[in-house]
Amino acid sequence: MLYKFVQLFLKTFKIMENQVTNLILVGTGGQGIVLASRIIAWCAFKSGFDVKESEIHGMAQRGGSVIGQVRFGKKVFSPSIPTGEAHIMLALEEIEALRYSHFLKDEGLIILNLKQIPPPSLDPSFYPKNVSELLRMKGYKILEIKAEDLAKNLGSTKIENTILLGVLSLFLPFSVETWKEVLTNFVPQKFVDLNLKAFEEGRNFAKKILQSRN
Repeated sequence: MLYKFVQLFLKTFKIMENQVTNLILVGTGGQGIVLASRIIAWCAFKSGFDVKESEIHGMAQRGGSVIGQVRFGKKVFSPSIPTGEAHIMLALEEIEALRYSHFLKDEGLIILNLKQIPPPSLDPSFYPKNVSELLRMKGYKILEIKAEDLAKNLGSTKIENTILLGVLSLFLPFSVETWKEVLTNFVPQKFVDLNLKAFEEGRNFAKKILQSRN
C-alpha cells in the first residue's frame, strides 16, 4: 500500500495510465545510467505503455556529466523531455541533480543519492556542501538516500543502482513482479538474487522514510 505522500504526488502530476510520465536520470559516466534507463523503459513496455527512451546526452566517459530520459504513457510522440516537464529525477550524484534541475516541473520529485563525484573541471573544495537544501529552495520534493552505504551492507557496491530503482519503484505504476522480471533478465545470472534483495532493500528504505513523513 502506498503512503499518503506517494498518493498525493501521483495525483498532483497525474501519473496514470492515460498520461505521459517524464523521468530523467542524471549522474556521471561509469555510474550505469544507460542500464538503469533501459530497465525502466522495459518495465514500462511490459506494463503495456508506449515508451520512448532518449539517447544519453553528455560525456559518457568516466567522470563526465550524463543524462538519460524515459517517457511512457498511452501514446508518446517524442523521446525528448522539454524543460520544466519532468515529473521525477533519479539523481545518482548530487551536483548533477543541480545541473539538470531545470528539467523538472515545479514541486517535482528528486530521488537524490547522497554521493559526491566532483567533475574533472571543478576544484573539489568548491563542491556545494548543501545540495539538498539548494534543491529544496527551488521548491522540489527531495527523498535522500545513501545507496552506497546500503549496498555495502548487502555485500557489494555494484548493486547501488538497483537499490535506487527500488526506491523509484514506489512512484511508478509498474508491478513489483514486472520490476523483478526485468531485473532478472538484465543482470548477470549469478547476481540475480543479490539484485532482487537490493531492490527490496530500496523499497523498504523508501517506505520507512515516507511513513515517517505522514
